Amino acid sequence: MGSVNEIEQAVRLLSEAELAMFRAWFAEFDAEAWDRRIEADVRAGRLDALADEALEDLRAGRCMER
Repeated sequence: MGSVNEIEQAVRLLSEAELAMFRAWFAEFDAEAWDRRIEADVRAGRLDALADEALEDLRAGRCMER
């Protein structure tokens, strides 16, 4: 696998159609990576404090429906 600089150079050489296909692929790749990170954070309990705070706000009436 090439370095980031080599990848950047390769991307610069893509045609408009190839660049569009690459963007679509990368957007999906990036979204899946984000989803895996969030899921790992949830499993590890790293979001528990935020969830507890949100539930407390809801119980205290500090939330509004949109």
